[in-house]
Amino acid sequence: MGTTELMTAGVSAGDDVVVPAFGGSEVAEAVRALGARPVFADIDPQSFCLAPAAVEAAVTERTVAIAPVHLFGHPADMVCLLELAQRRGLRIAEFGAASPVVAVDAVRRRQHAAYLDQRLRGVVIPTVALGMEHSYTEYVVRVPGNGRPDRDAFKHALRARGVACHVPVKAPAHRTSAFRADVRLPESERAAEETLALPLHASTTKRELHRMVSACNALGGLLMEPAC
Repeated sequence: MGTTELMTAGVSAGDDVVVPAFGGSEVAEAVRALGARPVFADIDPQSFCLAPAAVEAAVTERTVAIAPVHLFGHPADMVCLLELAQRRGLRIAEFGAASPVVAVDAVRRRQHAAYLDQRLRGVVIPTVALGMEHSYTEYVVRVPGNGRPDRDAFKHALRARGVACHVPVKAPAHRTSAFRADVRLPESERAAEETLALPLHASTTKRELHRMVSACNALGGLLMEPAC
């Protein structure tokens, strides 16, 4: 993610820009590359995108722009963010907007996601906000924790069963060595601890989907073995 969108929004050195802590590291780096300061805000726990209320709480007299990131194929709440920007005299610089895809591929991805939605147990499936359309560029579930890193144990166990899953965001930006912001953003922190991306593509076969479901459901979501 480059600086073009930020420059178009009029961001310059010394400005504050509100960015998401979860999935917003590259945007924060672009903000800093312009000599501006990224201000991290928390996310909506269902969409994984900027929460408008958290953005409003982060706005100060130095804030000039909001930089929402459309994450995993789920759009940010642009209606509320645009209303907030207009009311507070701020600009918007969007990142991660869905790129054009072949219609049949988009349909297949949504069909595959619906198949997983109906059959997965032991994990929290993605949620689509009312009035939104999810393109499922990644199918991201939550593996609920019980005070220890169950997600990591779950990931290793799935990989051992041939499911090429991965952690989509290893750490929220405000907790990385690059930024180290002294702020507590509980939803972003929890999402980084619990989320896991399962392989989903337009070309995914029904057999692969069935194997994924069988592997996930057999594990049950909460593993008592230590993560490694």
